[in-house]
Amino acid sequence: MMMNLFIANLVLANLTMALGQSPAQPSVPLPAPLAKVLTDYEQAWSQKDAAALAQLFAEDGIVLSSGAPMVRGRDAIKRFYTGSGGPLSLRAVAFSTEGNVGYIIGAFTDRPGASDHGKFTLTLKRDPTGRCLIMSDMDNGNSRP
Repeated sequence: MMMNLFIANLVLANLTMALGQSPAQPSVPLPAPLAKVLTDYEQAWSQKDAAALAQLFAEDGIVLSSGAPMVRGRDAIKRFYTGSGGPLSLRAVAFSTEGNVGYIIGAFTDRPGASDHGKFTLTLKRDPTGRCLIMSDMDNGNSRP
């Protein structure tokens, strides 16, 4: 029985690697200030609210989207995201903070519980009020064109 389970897991792992995909990484809970960054991002993106989305970034924040040039600064981020958005579900797979900086590594999809469509990293810094702002947002999809 144990040998059959081992073989089944080995076959599944090999099949997953052969398809170029890795198993979904488990989600991790975030401290409230970091969780707020993700929920506010989801809400702004879902509402196609480029202004609200840009306000989640530091004044000199940077967007590093796959297939697009680097975008720096809130005004440029607002222009970049204008007209973009829709259903979004973010989840964290790792995070850390040290002093006034931190990061979240995660995955995104269009609805909770759905297969991941892509992954992201957010680097964060606290403003003088203690609010976590996005310094950089890098994302890319899980499928190749």
